[in-house]
Amino acid sequence: MKKVKQILAIIGCILLVSMYVVTLVLAVTDDPNTMNAFRASIYCTIIVPVLIWAYSFIYKLLKK
Repeated sequence: MKKVKQILAIIGCILLVSMYVVTLVLAVTDDPNTMNAFRASIYCTIIVPVLIWAYSFIYKLLKK
């Protein structure tokens, strides 16, 4: 179980960091889609950890 949590946490961190980098690059290049990327970053900041928690919770329930 500990290994699964670590893997999910690493995947979540990679997703969040990559989303922030894309938003930063779009902001620096003055792309018109910057605000959409910013909204997506905020959304992912909330949703990704919740999904990781839900997956680990379901895994724990099914493992028993």
